[in-house]
Amino acid sequence: MSESSSKAGAQHLVEVPAGEYVFREGDLGTEMFIVHRGRVEILKRVGEAGGETQLAVFEQGDFFGELSLLDDHPRSASVRALEDTLLIPVSGASFIQMLSENPEIAVRMMRKLSRRLRHTDRLLQQALDERPEKLPPPAAPPPASPAARPTPARATRLVLVHGASGEEFELAPGPETTIGRGDPVTGIEPDIDLTAIDTQRSSSRRHAKLLRRGDRHFLVEEIGTMNGTFVNGRRLDTGKPVEIEAGDKLRFGVLELALEER
Repeated sequence: MSESSSKAGAQHLVEVPAGEYVFREGDLGTEMFIVHRGRVEILKRVGEAGGETQLAVFEQGDFFGELSLLDDHPRSASVRALEDTLLIPVSGASFIQMLSENPEIAVRMMRKLSRRLRHTDRLLQQALDERPEKLPPPAAPPPASPAARPTPARATRLVLVHGASGEEFELAPGPETTIGRGDPVTGIEPDIDLTAIDTQRSSSRRHAKLLRRGDRHFLVEEIGTMNGTFVNGRRLDTGKPVEIEAGDKLRFGVLELALEER
């Protein structure tokens, strides 16, 4: 690796040619890196032969190496450039200064780390589910006779509607729908991206989340949200879920959307 004379803010950029390692598993490390341009792959040694398996690919705005920065342990994986790449190194002192000047960065990093952990959990669960010794699922009960089958109710779905533009936003299919604006630094995109209609940028990157619990729905304001979150004109307390239903008016900053059934 060679250091460039270029700077990103107060940080020197580090040039890493394609195919070269940024660091290797087991190396001592005292800094983390942010991808300024290019792509890197995260590699982990597996098996007695020591072959490497790709765990992830990081692109512009992603960060890596934070574990060694935080706990002073050797690198837990190797990182190699997939193409000519520019990195921003962040030392421990720079990291502390960065957090003190902009605490929101810490929240955004924790969210990204949380997503990585959840992804790892899913991979582990998938590996467990695919074990050959896993018992087959129990046999399904015989189908009911046609006369005994109830008539299925008409399925409904909830959407957020922006009256001023006519834009409609569908909720995510899972138990949680994130609401906000895309974050080019971390690369995190909310399930409902308000960027196109929020011309005043009054909503935060990660503004709120909508939780589905059975047939009930709740709205929660995220930590670090600016300009407030409102349900029918009442401001929410950060982190405190408030139950909502079709017909409610939700406001994120200055943006008002209606929760409607379709």
